[in-house]
Amino acid sequence: MDLLDQLRVFIRVAQSGGFGTAAEQIGMPRPTVSLAVQQLEARLGARLLNRTTRRVSLTSDGQALLERAAMLVDDAEELERQFQPDGAAVQGRLRVDLPSRVARRLVAPRLPEFLERHPALVLELGSSDRAVDLVLEGVDCALRVGEVTQGSLVARPLGQLRLITCASPGYLRRHGTPRRPDDLPRHETVQYAAAGTSHPAAWQWLERGEPRDVPMKARVVVGNAETYIACALAGLGLIQIPAYDVAHHLTSGALVQVLADCAQPAMAVHLVYPHRRHLSVRVQAFGHWLAEVLAPHFSAPSDSHA
Repeated sequence: MDLLDQLRVFIRVAQSGGFGTAAEQIGMPRPTVSLAVQQLEARLGARLLNRTTRRVSLTSDGQALLERAAMLVDDAEELERQFQPDGAAVQGRLRVDLPSRVARRLVAPRLPEFLERHPALVLELGSSDRAVDLVLEGVDCALRVGEVTQGSLVARPLGQLRLITCASPGYLRRHGTPRRPDDLPRHETVQYAAAGTSHPAAWQWLERGEPRDVPMKARVVVGNAETYIACALAGLGLIQIPAYDVAHHLTSGALVQVLADCAQPAMAVHLVYPHRRHLSVRVQAFGHWLAEVLAPHFSAPSDSHA
């Protein structure tokens, strides 16, 4: 293993906090990962990691090396890309995390075309409704819907998802159909609280282009998109959700859109990745393709300011 590969292994071990975790993320046997770090320490004549039975931590020399190593690896990859012909193969392993519904409904059905476009690429696709720690979990990039609050991440805007409000026919028969946002406080809703947050997100409507919070009541609060939709189908209340996510239920009549003439703010969508001076060609390729996949589901810029 050459110096650059040893540095890549060291970076992953340092970021993940353990040899076993790093080995899983890289796709190498744990002994190979441990040997690579030992060889790097011997090569540099310095101990880089404090090892315990559960975790490893950086020594002062390791901390000093980590930033320089990341810069060196980035520079080397950029140099390689500079002399590669246009269309050169994107290869290696890419770890991505997506919201579960986006992964299942939009991305997975079209993955064959992405992998056909990049046959030398191995994709590890995680899907969850929580904001994963990209550095700690060794994730190269993730899709975030809504506000990005982690300042340590680079956030590339991709577009905005159109929101709609809907409910089951049974709920509307029992409680009536809201005709304007001011009717909503008299209705039941199912509220969504993203993992890691203590309160559901407020419902908003646009008045003269400005967002206005509408107080809502709910007897059910969920933290999973599948459950959120299931509760609406069961007649537990109104939900506010990206239009793509319930299009098939609207077509079948299992859910009915309400307040279609009232403007709702769209939800911003970003591709996020750890700060690096040079963005991996693998992340660039995936981000470009993902933007293509999501584009038909984004609202026009004027839609969110109606």
